[in-house]
Amino acid sequence: MAIRLKKWLGGLGVAALLSSSVGAQNGTLKIVVGYPPGATSDTLTRLVAEGMSKRLNQPVVVENKTGAGGQLGNQTVKAAAADGTTLLMTPVATMSIFPHSYAGRLSYDPFKDFAPVAHLTNFQIGLGVATQVPAQKLADYVAWVKSDPNKNSFYGSAASGSIPHFFGVMFGKAAGLNLQHVPYRGTAASMQALAAGEIAALSTVAADIQSLVQSNKARLLAVAGDKRSPSFPEVPTFKELGYDLSAIAWYGLFAPAGTPSAVIERLSKAAMDTVSDPQLNKRLLEMGLEPTGLGPDRLAAIMKADYDRWGPPIRASGFKPD
Repeated sequence: MAIRLKKWLGGLGVAALLSSSVGAQNGTLKIVVGYPPGATSDTLTRLVAEGMSKRLNQPVVVENKTGAGGQLGNQTVKAAAADGTTLLMTPVATMSIFPHSYAGRLSYDPFKDFAPVAHLTNFQIGLGVATQVPAQKLADYVAWVKSDPNKNSFYGSAASGSIPHFFGVMFGKAAGLNLQHVPYRGTAASMQALAAGEIAALSTVAADIQSLVQSNKARLLAVAGDKRSPSFPEVPTFKELGYDLSAIAWYGLFAPAGTPSAVIERLSKAAMDTVSDPQLNKRLLEMGLEPTGLGPDRLAAIMKADYDRWGPPIRASGFKPD
């Protein structure tokens, strides 16, 4: 009798696990993004959600949880159930940069509170100047700043504590310039300031400055990838111009820590197949993103390598969060 009861209870446990797994697969999958509608990250998330929905044969919705430079999105997913129904779409900043720039102040641990799912795209950082600046090339800009450093040394970024902010610090040091950082409240504000000539130079995501370049309101002088950006094949890399600088940023998908490996594998395959689709591939390149489609292990390795890479320049910048 005791043996039969034990088997019966064990069967109930297996059935409950199976039921939970089926429910996670057939229910709605939510992808949280910590940035507002209209941002590159939001557009990417919606395109990936559409593709994953087709491949998973289940609804996939996007939820914008904006605040604290993307941290609110991370906090939301950290607190979510580890059952495969909630994912986080985030750039490198919240996972590999913020542990340094907000050391001791983050309410999550990127390496303990999340399970990597898929590395989706790379995107490049670049240095742009307003059309009023008499610099057609990076060497011209360096000479222009040196000609009157008190007036010409200011550069902007979309946020204090961001990769573009710290890349500006790195470039200034490499070029022998004492560049002064001017933070703006988001990408739109920084682009408006550059177009209006309010700021002479902008360290920025190359994809974000594309519209200003196309409308002749700004010039992109160099990009910080290991190779030229497909969106700007005519723009040289900093390395080509003699500066040993690299700043390759990325977007990735993460699940709450503890999500079963079989669930991670299923979601990872759907995400990687989505960005590998030729039509979406083309769309992403047009957006200034470089599709990758790498699995959990590769994402984990890249995340750790970037954590190690950005620690020294962030500490050297003397950045302190407000």
